Amino acid sequence: MSRYIKEFERWNVTDVVRCCEATYSQTLLNQHGIQVHDWTFSDGAPPPKCVIDEWLDLIEVRFKHSDKDTDDHFYNVLDKQQQPCIAAHCVAGLGRAPVLVAIALIEEGMEPLDSIAFIRSLRKGSINNRQLKYLENYKRRKRSSVSCCIS
Repeated sequence: MSRYIKEFERWNVTDVVRCCEATYSQTLLNQHGIQVHDWTFSDGAPPPKCVIDEWLDLIEVRFKHSDKDTDDHFYNVLDKQQQPCIAAHCVAGLGRAPVLVAIALIEEGMEPLDSIAFIRSLRKGSINNRQLKYLENYKRRKRSSVSCCIS
């Protein structure tokens, strides 16, 4: 866990979203100021509405910022070290977490198939056919102007 903590601190991770059953204690993460969210849902399935709502609310809270301090709603590169980062994981990193990331990308304006292609370019084999169909039909929600960076 200490290796993860070092990486999380390096990337300024403020939150860890666990999309699977807990296999580690969140105590050490909490002691380092990292909040753990347990939003489990079935392996291979799309997330339920309540998980999507919580996920999008978290993104909005963490990445909300004033338009006057930004250019085209993106953080200034110089402030990159201070930008919050949300880490999401499931067991293998092939389904549940990538689907949440795809939803965030779609909400930010990326086309569903482009979000899937982007994620698959970074994580081969991610997003199964059932999840792909779900994402193809996913409709953006009307939300406040928030921008996040997926890297």
